[in-house]
Amino acid sequence: MNAFQWPERVTIREVGLRDGLQSIARTLPTAQKLQWIQDAYEAGIREIEVGSFVPPKLLPQLADTAELVAFAKTLPGLVVSVLVPNLKGAERAMDSGADWMLLPLSASHAHSLANLRRAPDEVLAEIVAMVEARRARGSNIRIEVGMSTALGCTIQGRVEVDEVLRLLQAVVALGVDRVGIADTVGYADPRQVGELFAKAREVAGDKLACGHFHDTRGLGMANVMAALQAGETRFDACLAGIGGCPHAPGASGNVATEDLAYLFASMGIDTGIDFGKLMALRAQVAQWLAGECLHGSIAQAGLPKTLRTPEVMA
Repeated sequence: MNAFQWPERVTIREVGLRDGLQSIARTLPTAQKLQWIQDAYEAGIREIEVGSFVPPKLLPQLADTAELVAFAKTLPGLVVSVLVPNLKGAERAMDSGADWMLLPLSASHAHSLANLRRAPDEVLAEIVAMVEARRARGSNIRIEVGMSTALGCTIQGRVEVDEVLRLLQAVVALGVDRVGIADTVGYADPRQVGELFAKAREVAGDKLACGHFHDTRGLGMANVMAALQAGETRFDACLAGIGGCPHAPGASGNVATEDLAYLFASMGIDTGIDFGKLMALRAQVAQWLAGECLHGSIAQAGLPKTLRTPEVMA
């Protein structure tokens, strides 16, 4: 058996502007969001989920997504993602010029009904329509399906591995470009993550290209490590660990971007991120979100002197 080799580089996609802000009642001014994108880019982040094309009446926090996409597309080499819940959202995403549209598909039947008001197989039918719409338009936008609640659900409880793999196989067969696995409510443990990612890789191959973890019960970073050892090299993260699922009461949010960047840096794995600039952005976001519950260990403890990167914390 070949010995495991750590990857030389890992990609972190910043999803705070969508997954983070949708969980916060206040609406950040568009100018602050544009500054967030600019500063994240200058810190070395090259993939950003800037928003979601959902009805503004449902999520007014994300109503300016088209404007954010337009600005983000002016930054050379930045990969711009948006989340879309249905065909209408997909059409808006194609109009916007975004590089990727992310389609959520719940492995939990109960979560799917609560979140999208449709059963998983009904969502699959909607994904078929989105893939066809892309083909009909001749659009260059790429499609990523995020398999949410793949490791447990606050409503349903256990989610069977066979169901996750069935849905993964179905979306891969539809011709989507990429699939990801999400621990939406922070139920997963490292053993479970490692085993699921290994099995999912057998089904999806190289199209399995994202891990999305929440730190709800303190295992977010451990679960990232388990996915990393199972071959995953792309991960979602939110600056300051904000965000969370509305169906996961008390959730502490996504793994923090700055903590994830430190994890990889401490292991000698390149992310292209400048810690000084990233932490300056984190401090700015903390001002914009004053009074909100923020998370993250590096923001509290600072970087250790043993890390070969400039000290950025007082």
